[in-house]
Amino acid sequence: MSEITSKSTVVAKEAKATLSGIHVSPQKLNLIASSIRGKHVSEAITQLTFSSRRASNDVRKLLQSAIANAENNHGYDIDRLVVKEAWVGKSMALKRFRARARGRGARVQKTFSNITIVVRELE
Repeated sequence: MSEITSKSTVVAKEAKATLSGIHVSPQKLNLIASSIRGKHVSEAITQLTFSSRRASNDVRKLLQSAIANAENNHGYDIDRLVVKEAWVGKSMALKRFRARARGRGARVQKTFSNITIVVRELE
């Protein structure tokens, strides 16, 4: 079985920011990432600000970091930035045991995730 991996490289007119080890499952974090993908950055920040999801505050801070990287490192105009890519990956999972009935135990996995956001300046 062959494994296809696609590594996205950041090209001209793009800036990125990465957050590693956020304590939320990749499935829940991917719902937030897909809601901002392809949107203008001001619209994405507004959506993340009023979102009721627990990780939306961390994703909003990460998006603001990507915007700051675009402005300070590359000199891009903030008003012309859009969220080009937002992808989520698995990080570590802590294995814990929870007490169950009749002296038994059940394994619980406390999952962590990584998220990367790439912003792009429109022409």
